[in-house]
Amino acid sequence: MSNIKKAGFFPGQGSQQVGMGKVFYDEFTVFRQSIEEASDSLSFDLKKLLFDGPESDLLLTENAQPAILAVSTGCFRVAETELNLKLDVHLGHSLGEYSALVASEAIPFSNAIQWVRERGLSMQKAVPVGEGTMSAIIGAEDAQVIDWCKEATMLATEARKNGGHHFTVDCIVEPANFNAPGQVVVSGSVDAVDALEKIITDKKIRGIMAKRIQVSAPFHCSLMKAARTKMESIFESAKKDSLLSPLQVPYIPNRTARITQEAGLIFPLLSEQVDHSVMWKQSVESLLPEYTLAFEFGPGKVLQGLSKRIAKNIPDAKFEVYPIYDLESLKLAEGVLK
Repeated sequence: MSNIKKAGFFPGQGSQQVGMGKVFYDEFTVFRQSIEEASDSLSFDLKKLLFDGPESDLLLTENAQPAILAVSTGCFRVAETELNLKLDVHLGHSLGEYSALVASEAIPFSNAIQWVRERGLSMQKAVPVGEGTMSAIIGAEDAQVIDWCKEATMLATEARKNGGHHFTVDCIVEPANFNAPGQVVVSGSVDAVDALEKIITDKKIRGIMAKRIQVSAPFHCSLMKAARTKMESIFESAKKDSLLSPLQVPYIPNRTARITQEAGLIFPLLSEQVDHSVMWKQSVESLLPEYTLAFEFGPGKVLQGLSKRIAKNIPDAKFEVYPIYDLESLKLAEGVLK
Protein backbone atom coordinates (compact mmCIF):
# COMPACT_ATOMS: atom_id res chain seq x y z
CA MET A 1 0.00 0.00 0.00
CA SER A 2 2.98 2.35 0.56
CA ASN A 3 3.55 2.70 -3.19
CA ILE A 4 -0.06 3.78 -3.82
CA LYS A 5 -0.53 7.55 -3.85
CA LYS A 6 -3.14 8.65 -1.31
CA ALA A 7 -4.96 11.95 -0.86
CA GLY A 8 -6.75 13.49 2.12
CA PHE A 9 -10.12 15.18 1.47
CA PHE A 10 -11.72 17.69 3.85
CA PRO A 11 -15.39 18.76 3.46
CA GLY A 12 -16.81 22.25 3.55
CA GLN A 13 -19.86 23.97 5.00
CA GLY A 14 -23.13 22.14 4.53
CA SER A 15 -21.90 18.82 5.92
CA GLN A 16 -22.59 19.83 9.54
CA GLN A 17 -25.13 17.99 11.67
CA VAL A 18 -25.90 17.82 15.38
CA GLY A 19 -24.07 14.84 16.90
CA MET A 20 -21.21 14.80 14.41
CA GLY A 21 -18.04 13.40 15.94
CA LYS A 22 -19.75 12.01 19.07
CA VAL A 23 -18.51 8.43 18.53
CA PHE A 24 -14.91 9.54 18.09
CA TYR A 25 -15.20 11.95 21.04
CA ASP A 26 -16.25 9.12 23.32
CA GLU A 27 -13.59 6.75 22.01
CA PHE A 28 -10.38 8.68 21.30
CA THR A 29 -8.37 11.09 23.44
CA VAL A 30 -6.87 12.85 20.42
CA PHE A 31 -10.35 13.71 19.14
CA ARG A 32 -11.43 15.04 22.55
CA GLN A 33 -8.29 17.15 22.68
CA SER A 34 -9.12 18.64 19.27
CA ILE A 35 -12.60 19.68 20.38
CA GLU A 36 -11.30 21.06 23.68
CA GLU A 37 -8.59 23.05 21.91
CA ALA A 38 -11.18 24.46 19.53
CA SER A 39 -13.45 25.41 22.46
CA ASP A 40 -10.56 27.22 24.16
CA SER A 41 -9.80 29.11 20.94
CA LEU A 42 -13.44 30.13 20.48
CA SER A 43 -14.08 30.83 24.19
CA PHE A 44 -17.29 28.79 24.17
CA ASP A 45 -18.27 25.16 24.63
CA LEU A 46 -18.05 23.71 21.11
CA LYS A 47 -18.73 20.20 22.44
CA LYS A 48 -22.17 21.27 23.69
CA LEU A 49 -23.01 22.87 20.36
CA LEU A 50 -21.82 19.80 18.42
CA PHE A 51 -23.68 17.21 20.43
CA ASP A 52 -26.67 19.08 21.87
CA GLY A 53 -27.30 21.79 19.29
CA PRO A 54 -29.68 23.41 18.78
CA GLU A 55 -29.41 22.80 15.06
CA SER A 56 -30.37 26.41 14.34
CA ASP A 57 -27.22 27.58 16.15
CA LEU A 58 -24.98 24.98 14.49
CA LEU A 59 -26.25 26.05 11.06
CA LEU A 60 -25.12 29.64 11.61
CA THR A 61 -22.16 30.23 9.31
CA GLU A 62 -19.92 31.56 12.08
CA ASN A 63 -20.54 28.36 14.09
CA ALA A 64 -20.73 25.80 11.28
CA GLN A 65 -17.31 26.69 9.88
CA PRO A 66 -15.23 26.21 13.07
CA ALA A 67 -17.35 23.17 14.01
CA ILE A 68 -16.59 21.38 10.74
CA LEU A 69 -12.92 22.35 10.90
CA ALA A 70 -12.67 20.95 14.44
CA VAL A 71 -14.42 17.68 13.61
CA SER A 72 -12.47 17.19 10.38
CA THR A 73 -9.17 17.83 12.15
CA GLY A 74 -10.16 15.44 14.94
CA CYS A 75 -11.05 12.71 12.43
CA PHE A 76 -7.73 13.20 10.65
CA ARG A 77 -5.80 12.98 13.91
CA VAL A 78 -7.63 9.77 14.86
CA ALA A 79 -6.65 8.24 11.51
CA GLU A 80 -3.05 9.38 12.01
CA THR A 81 -2.74 7.83 15.47
CA GLU A 82 -4.88 4.70 15.01
CA LEU A 83 -3.93 3.77 11.44
CA ASN A 84 -0.53 5.45 11.16
CA LEU A 85 -1.97 6.99 8.02
CA LYS A 86 0.47 8.90 5.80
CA LEU A 87 -0.89 10.88 2.87
CA ASP A 88 0.78 12.37 -0.19
CA VAL A 89 -1.44 15.42 -0.68
CA HIS A 90 -4.28 17.24 1.11
CA LEU A 91 -7.18 19.19 -0.38
CA GLY A 92 -10.40 20.63 0.99
CA HIS A 93 -13.63 22.02 -0.44
CA SER A 94 -13.98 25.73 0.38
CA LEU A 95 -13.82 25.86 4.21
CA GLY A 96 -12.17 22.44 4.01
CA GLU A 97 -9.04 24.05 2.61
CA TYR A 98 -8.29 25.30 6.13
CA SER A 99 -8.61 21.74 7.48
CA ALA A 100 -6.25 20.55 4.74
CA LEU A 101 -3.68 23.17 5.69
CA VAL A 102 -3.92 22.28 9.38
CA ALA A 103 -3.31 18.64 8.42
CA SER A 104 -0.29 19.76 6.36
CA GLU A 105 0.96 21.65 9.46
CA ALA A 106 1.13 24.93 7.53
CA ILE A 107 -1.21 26.82 9.86
CA PRO A 108 -1.86 26.31 13.60
CA PHE A 109 -5.15 24.62 14.45
CA SER A 110 -6.06 27.05 17.24
CA ASN A 111 -5.57 30.06 14.95
CA ALA A 112 -7.38 28.42 12.03
CA ILE A 113 -10.40 27.90 14.29
CA GLN A 114 -10.49 31.62 15.08
CA TRP A 115 -9.93 32.59 11.43
CA VAL A 116 -12.79 30.51 10.07
CA ARG A 117 -15.16 31.92 12.69
CA GLU A 118 -14.21 35.40 11.51
CA ARG A 119 -14.55 34.18 7.93
CA GLY A 120 -18.08 33.00 8.64
CA LEU A 121 -19.05 36.23 10.37
CA SER A 122 -17.61 38.42 7.62
CA MET A 123 -19.21 36.36 4.84
CA GLN A 124 -22.59 36.67 6.57
CA LYS A 125 -22.21 40.43 6.99
CA ALA A 126 -21.04 41.05 3.42
CA VAL A 127 -24.55 40.89 1.92
CA PRO A 128 -27.83 41.93 3.60
CA VAL A 129 -30.13 39.01 4.41
CA GLY A 130 -32.50 38.32 1.53
CA GLU A 131 -30.40 40.01 -1.16
CA GLY A 132 -28.12 37.11 -2.11
CA THR A 133 -28.63 33.44 -2.88
CA MET A 134 -27.15 30.37 -4.59
CA SER A 135 -28.44 27.76 -7.02
CA ALA A 136 -27.14 24.37 -8.16
CA ILE A 137 -27.17 23.94 -11.94
CA ILE A 138 -27.49 20.25 -12.76
CA GLY A 139 -26.70 18.62 -16.10
CA ALA A 140 -25.05 21.54 -17.89
CA GLU A 141 -21.50 21.97 -19.15
CA ASP A 142 -19.26 24.44 -17.33
CA ALA A 143 -19.08 26.71 -20.39
CA GLN A 144 -22.88 26.80 -20.67
CA VAL A 145 -23.24 27.90 -17.06
CA ILE A 146 -20.59 30.60 -17.49
CA ASP A 147 -22.40 31.98 -20.54
CA TRP A 148 -25.80 31.87 -18.83
CA CYS A 149 -24.38 33.73 -15.83
CA LYS A 150 -23.25 36.54 -18.12
CA GLU A 151 -26.62 36.64 -19.87
CA ALA A 152 -28.56 36.61 -16.60
CA THR A 153 -26.43 39.38 -15.13
CA MET A 154 -27.10 41.51 -18.19
CA LEU A 155 -30.87 40.84 -18.12
CA ALA A 156 -31.20 41.51 -14.38
CA THR A 157 -29.13 44.69 -14.66
CA GLU A 158 -31.41 45.94 -17.43
CA ALA A 159 -34.47 45.08 -15.33
CA ARG A 160 -33.10 47.15 -12.45
CA LYS A 161 -32.64 50.12 -14.76
CA ASN A 162 -36.26 49.78 -15.79
CA GLY A 163 -37.52 49.94 -12.24
CA GLY A 164 -37.19 46.35 -11.16
CA HIS A 165 -36.03 45.10 -7.78
CA HIS A 166 -34.32 47.57 -5.48
CA PHE A 167 -31.26 45.89 -3.98
CA THR A 168 -28.30 47.45 -2.22
CA VAL A 169 -25.85 44.88 -3.64
CA ASP A 170 -24.46 44.72 -7.17
CA CYS A 171 -26.46 42.81 -9.76
CA ILE A 172 -24.37 39.72 -10.51
CA VAL A 173 -24.48 35.95 -10.77
CA GLU A 174 -21.26 33.96 -11.08
CA PRO A 175 -20.08 30.33 -10.86
CA ALA A 176 -19.24 29.65 -7.20
CA ASN A 177 -18.36 25.93 -7.15
CA PHE A 178 -17.28 23.69 -10.00
CA ASN A 179 -18.17 20.54 -8.07
CA ALA A 180 -18.34 17.75 -10.64
CA PRO A 181 -19.25 17.16 -14.28
CA GLY A 182 -22.79 18.42 -14.65
CA GLN A 183 -22.86 20.17 -11.27
CA VAL A 184 -21.98 23.84 -10.98
CA VAL A 185 -23.23 26.02 -8.12
CA VAL A 186 -23.84 29.68 -8.93
CA SER A 187 -23.96 32.59 -6.52
CA GLY A 188 -25.09 36.20 -6.64
CA SER A 189 -27.88 38.70 -6.10
CA VAL A 190 -31.39 37.25 -5.86
CA ASP A 191 -32.62 38.98 -9.02
CA ALA A 192 -29.67 37.79 -11.12
CA VAL A 193 -30.00 34.20 -9.86
CA ASP A 194 -33.74 34.40 -10.60
CA ALA A 195 -32.89 35.49 -14.13
CA LEU A 196 -30.46 32.60 -14.57
CA GLU A 197 -33.01 30.06 -13.38
CA LYS A 198 -35.58 31.54 -15.80
CA ILE A 199 -33.11 31.22 -18.69
CA ILE A 200 -32.67 27.54 -17.90
CA THR A 201 -36.43 26.98 -17.54
CA ASP A 202 -37.15 28.77 -20.82
CA LYS A 203 -34.55 26.78 -22.74
CA LYS A 204 -36.21 23.50 -21.74
CA ILE A 205 -33.05 21.49 -22.36
CA ARG A 206 -33.59 17.90 -21.36
CA GLY A 207 -31.57 16.89 -18.30
CA ILE A 208 -30.66 20.45 -17.27
CA MET A 209 -32.27 22.04 -14.23
CA ALA A 210 -31.63 24.60 -11.50
CA LYS A 211 -32.19 23.92 -7.82
CA ARG A 212 -32.19 26.81 -5.36
CA ILE A 213 -29.97 26.21 -2.33
CA GLN A 214 -31.06 27.38 1.10
CA VAL A 215 -28.06 29.39 2.27
CA SER A 216 -27.63 32.46 4.40
CA ALA A 217 -25.35 34.30 1.96
CA PRO A 218 -24.06 34.14 -1.66
CA PHE A 219 -20.66 32.55 -1.05
CA HIS A 220 -17.72 32.54 -3.48
CA CYS A 221 -18.77 35.41 -5.71
CA SER A 222 -17.71 39.04 -6.05
CA LEU A 223 -20.41 40.12 -3.57
CA MET A 224 -18.07 38.69 -0.90
CA LYS A 225 -15.44 41.39 -1.49
CA ALA A 226 -15.84 42.87 2.01
CA ALA A 227 -15.28 39.42 3.53
CA ARG A 228 -12.15 38.97 1.44
CA THR A 229 -10.82 42.32 2.68
CA LYS A 230 -11.42 41.18 6.27
CA MET A 231 -9.52 37.94 5.70
CA GLU A 232 -6.63 39.77 4.03
CA SER A 233 -6.33 41.91 7.16
CA ILE A 234 -6.32 38.82 9.39
CA PHE A 235 -3.66 37.11 7.29
CA GLU A 236 -1.50 40.22 7.23
CA SER A 237 -1.40 40.11 11.04
CA ALA A 238 -0.77 36.36 10.94
CA LYS A 239 2.27 36.87 8.71
CA LYS A 240 3.68 39.44 11.13
CA ASP A 241 3.18 36.93 13.94
CA SER A 242 4.96 34.22 11.91
CA LEU A 243 1.92 31.91 11.99
CA LEU A 244 2.69 30.34 8.62
CA SER A 245 4.94 27.27 8.47
CA PRO A 246 6.40 25.18 5.62
CA LEU A 247 3.99 22.57 4.28
CA GLN A 248 4.86 19.12 5.58
CA VAL A 249 2.53 17.60 2.98
CA PRO A 250 1.68 19.30 -0.36
CA TYR A 251 -1.83 20.64 -0.87
CA ILE A 252 -4.08 21.66 -3.74
CA PRO A 253 -5.54 25.19 -3.44
CA ASN A 254 -9.14 25.68 -4.53
CA ARG A 255 -8.09 28.52 -6.79
CA THR A 256 -5.28 26.88 -8.77
CA ALA A 257 -6.29 23.18 -8.75
CA ARG A 258 -2.58 22.30 -8.84
CA ILE A 259 -0.45 20.50 -6.28
CA THR A 260 1.92 22.89 -4.54
CA GLN A 261 4.30 23.03 -1.62
CA GLU A 262 4.77 26.81 -1.75
CA ALA A 263 3.70 28.14 1.63
CA GLY A 264 3.91 31.70 0.37
CA LEU A 265 0.81 31.13 -1.75
CA ILE A 266 -1.39 30.07 1.15
CA PHE A 267 -2.68 33.36 2.54
CA PRO A 268 -3.20 35.10 -0.83
CA LEU A 269 -5.11 32.10 -2.20
CA LEU A 270 -7.23 31.69 0.95
CA SER A 271 -8.18 35.35 0.58
CA GLU A 272 -8.96 35.03 -3.14
CA GLN A 273 -11.05 31.92 -2.48
CA VAL A 274 -13.59 34.00 -0.51
CA ASP A 275 -14.91 35.90 -3.55
CA HIS A 276 -13.95 33.51 -6.37
CA SER A 277 -14.98 30.06 -7.56
CA VAL A 278 -13.99 26.83 -5.82
CA MET A 279 -12.43 24.59 -8.47
CA TRP A 280 -13.10 21.24 -6.83
CA LYS A 281 -13.70 19.27 -10.01
CA GLN A 282 -10.44 20.54 -11.50
CA SER A 283 -8.59 19.80 -8.24
CA VAL A 284 -9.63 16.16 -8.20
CA GLU A 285 -8.93 15.86 -11.93
CA SER A 286 -5.35 16.96 -11.25
CA LEU A 287 -4.90 13.84 -9.09
CA LEU A 288 -6.08 11.40 -11.76
CA PRO A 289 -5.13 8.84 -12.92
CA GLU A 290 -1.91 8.94 -10.83
CA TYR A 291 -3.76 8.84 -7.49
CA THR A 292 -6.06 5.90 -6.81
CA LEU A 293 -7.09 6.34 -3.17
CA ALA A 294 -8.39 9.12 -0.91
CA PHE A 295 -9.84 9.44 2.58
CA GLU A 296 -12.51 11.98 3.51
CA PHE A 297 -12.20 13.33 7.05
CA GLY A 298 -15.33 14.72 8.66
CA PRO A 299 -19.11 14.43 8.61
CA GLY A 300 -20.93 13.15 5.55
CA LYS A 301 -19.84 11.65 2.24
CA VAL A 302 -20.28 14.61 -0.09
CA LEU A 303 -16.75 14.57 -1.49
CA GLN A 304 -16.87 10.82 -2.00
CA GLY A 305 -19.95 11.24 -4.18
CA LEU A 306 -18.51 14.12 -6.19
CA SER A 307 -15.24 12.25 -6.74
CA LYS A 308 -17.01 9.23 -8.20
CA ARG A 309 -18.63 11.45 -10.80
CA ILE A 310 -15.35 13.19 -11.59
CA ALA A 311 -13.37 9.95 -11.95
CA LYS A 312 -15.89 8.54 -14.44
CA ASN A 313 -14.79 11.17 -16.95
CA ILE A 314 -11.06 10.42 -16.66
CA PRO A 315 -9.67 7.60 -18.86
CA ASP A 316 -7.93 4.82 -16.91
CA ALA A 317 -8.83 6.41 -13.57
CA LYS A 318 -9.39 3.97 -10.72
CA PHE A 319 -10.20 6.15 -7.75
CA GLU A 320 -11.80 5.21 -4.43
CA VAL A 321 -12.67 7.59 -1.60
CA TYR A 322 -13.29 6.26 1.94
CA PRO A 323 -14.87 8.57 4.54
CA ILE A 324 -13.49 8.36 8.09
CA TYR A 325 -15.98 9.62 10.68
CA ASP A 326 -16.98 6.70 12.95
CA LEU A 327 -15.73 3.32 14.19
CA GLU A 328 -17.17 1.38 11.26
CA SER A 329 -15.59 3.63 8.65
CA LEU A 330 -12.29 3.64 10.58
CA LYS A 331 -12.24 -0.16 10.53
CA LEU A 332 -13.02 -0.18 6.81
CA ALA A 333 -10.15 2.22 6.15
CA GLU A 334 -7.84 0.00 8.19
CA GLY A 335 -8.74 -2.94 5.95
CA VAL A 336 -8.12 -0.91 2.82
CA LEU A 337 -4.67 0.10 4.02
CA LYS A 338 -3.51 -3.44 4.76
